[in-house]
Amino acid sequence: MSDVDLLLQNARLRDEIEPYMDESVYLVDLDRMSVDNENEFLRSLLDWEKAPVLPISKWFEPELTLQPHHGLDDHQLRTSLYQTIKKLHQKRIVLEYTGHLSERQLYCLVIRDILPAQEKRVSLRGTWLRWQCIDIVEDEESWLRFYANDDERDLWQSENLLPLPPKQQLPFDRDLPGTNTPQ
Repeated sequence: MSDVDLLLQNARLRDEIEPYMDESVYLVDLDRMSVDNENEFLRSLLDWEKAPVLPISKWFEPELTLQPHHGLDDHQLRTSLYQTIKKLHQKRIVLEYTGHLSERQLYCLVIRDILPAQEKRVSLRGTWLRWQCIDIVEDEESWLRFYANDDERDLWQSENLLPLPPKQQLPFDRDLPGTNTPQ
């Protein structure tokens, strides 16, 4: 693309983003960016602003629904869980911190928390929705036991003046697709 084309595109993008502009945009020093980088940045802002907010289940056609866990034996549940994790990954959603949960607990979390969650459906290159399957505040003990590194554990102990739970291996160490896994 020629310099003139880049500048024309930049003017169009600036006009289009104007209704969405707020002080947060001015935190980025656009003058230090090349016109091409600024255009990419403005396009990403527009994509974010225009992205629909939908339950994750409705990001799929047909809508992604799962059977209740109590109607599935262990093999059926495992198969459905890993098919669902693969489908989520195809929509650029990765699950993190799952190793403290059994397959049945993780399946229930997907049904209860992930699929109904209202999220912006943004299709930006290189972006992923990372779903942390632990609430660090609500389940602080599991975080400290299984996921916190030594520095995080030391900091927690110095702030809380309480004994740390012993560090343990994950009971359900699984290899799930991540942001570096090809789709």
